[in-house]
Amino acid sequence: MKIVRFVLDGLLCVAVLSGVASAVGAADAMGKRGGVVGAVGQQGGGAGAAGQQVGTAGLAPVPVGIFDAKKIFISNAGADSGLFPHPFSGWTDRGYNQFYTLMQNWGRYEIVAEPQQADLVLELQLIAPNGPSSGNKVNGASDPLPMFRLVIFDGKTHYVLWVLTESIQVAALQKTHDRNFDDALTALATDLRGLATKGAAGTP
Repeated sequence: MKIVRFVLDGLLCVAVLSGVASAVGAADAMGKRGGVVGAVGQQGGGAGAAGQQVGTAGLAPVPVGIFDAKKIFISNAGADSGLFPHPFSGWTDRGYNQFYTLMQNWGRYEIVAEPQQADLVLELQLIAPNGPSSGNKVNGASDPLPMFRLVIFDGKTHYVLWVLTESIQVAALQKTHDRNFDDALTALATDLRGLATKGAAGTP
């Protein structure tokens, strides 16, 4: 039930209606004669428009396992077909090899040889999603650019803790394709470092 207050011919009136649509229709009709001065509210509840306001939610925390982990296993989930040796030089394990080196140079985690030994499993994959040649994300079109996708699994429970992605920007020359490939991998490693730093700080 809804309550609507309005002015009709100089008198303050109260109407009890059975739905929001009815309340809006009555308010529109009465407003033409006397002007609606009240608001629609829940009978006896007092929630009204305030109940429709979206509060500012806090940021969710980073899983503590990402910071607490000491050992990682890097899994090569491969690459979609048609990406090597053009537009990218090398072979399908190029991204895996380069990311492995980036993790070694970082030194934050010990890289182990078997996933059973790891606190985290990092699954790296190079994908080329299908999409229009001129994707419009406003209309929901997917990004047609190749991208690296890093899935972070908990080593014990095998649940996904986090997913990071970095797109490889389009280029005209082979050497530019290769540079963009390297830049995307470096950005992905930077994303992971930032994620671990958030966990270390205890803030989302």
